[in-house]
Amino acid sequence: MRRYDIDWLRVIAIGLLLIYHVAIGFQSWGVMIGFITTSKPWTALWTPMAMLNLWRIPLLFFVSGMGVYFAMQKRNWKQLITERTLRILLPFVFGMFAIVPLHVLVWRYYYKMELHYTYDPGHLWFLANIFIYVLLLSPILFYIKKNENGKIVRAIKSIFSTPLGLLIVFASFVAEVWIIKPVPYELYAMTWHGFFLGLLAFFFGFCFVLGGDAFWEMLVRWRWLFLPMAMGLFVLRINYFGMNTPAYLIVLESQVWIFSVLAFGHNHLNRPGKALRYLSPAAYPVYILHMFFLYLGSALIFQLALPVQIQFILVLLITLSGCLLSYEIIKRVKWLRVLFGMKLNTEER
Repeated sequence: MRRYDIDWLRVIAIGLLLIYHVAIGFQSWGVMIGFITTSKPWTALWTPMAMLNLWRIPLLFFVSGMGVYFAMQKRNWKQLITERTLRILLPFVFGMFAIVPLHVLVWRYYYKMELHYTYDPGHLWFLANIFIYVLLLSPILFYIKKNENGKIVRAIKSIFSTPLGLLIVFASFVAEVWIIKPVPYELYAMTWHGFFLGLLAFFFGFCFVLGGDAFWEMLVRWRWLFLPMAMGLFVLRINYFGMNTPAYLIVLESQVWIFSVLAFGHNHLNRPGKALRYLSPAAYPVYILHMFFLYLGSALIFQLALPVQIQFILVLLITLSGCLLSYEIIKRVKWLRVLFGMKLNTEER
């Protein structure tokens, strides 16, 4: 049975990533991490950005682990590795050498630097992580699949049928933070913190789907506890602790936001529709291309004497329009579909 809520969550997570990256261009510190930034920062954006930043990337890792569970239902380990090589590793390599250099050139041009070709993983680091997780975890995941009626699977289903099972998830992420000691917590890209956090989220995402209906019914039942807790922890972090928020509270806030999103998504989004049929296959090309159109839009709009709010809307529109127009071309050309990780058979998960 297809899980439309998981498809929707992937689309939503990519959408939030795009909006967040646009917002970085309106923060004074954005230039320090390689973004084109406006001379007129919009500091009010930082509050929603600070809320999103604890869970937007971890959510993508959880959803990726869920996707592998479904992919394994119709594939053996050789077929899974082959399929993930084509859909993840190939777009990563292509993007590193052909897509990321484009937005680096725009960045260099805007800041009047010498123009030269530079390849880099850039924002595609996420794909490299996911492919490594598939390689590392596939022996364990296929062992679980092979023994779906065994003690391990029964234990996983039993553990995740109650909220107490979520304590294991929380404890695992707290242990990761205490061992790695990331500063700041939100520094995921190409760090050991991002790698191990992603590995945990990927594995637990797989386990959540393996847990079956009992897990998702439990999440939905407790959703009105998760959401107020997440909001309360966010208010506490912003208004009281600030940069001195204890690691365990950061992890707790991140996790309850994710549990809330999964619960409300399952309760309200688990149904097909025209919008999902269009956006689900578009999400991957949009993710790969969005930085180029973001930098292009920023370079054009930030030179205009416009209110900062108008600049934000225009950069967002240019980024989204450029990605979706490119997608309309990509989906019609077979070899481009392969390079951008799209399925040749759109009905295949």
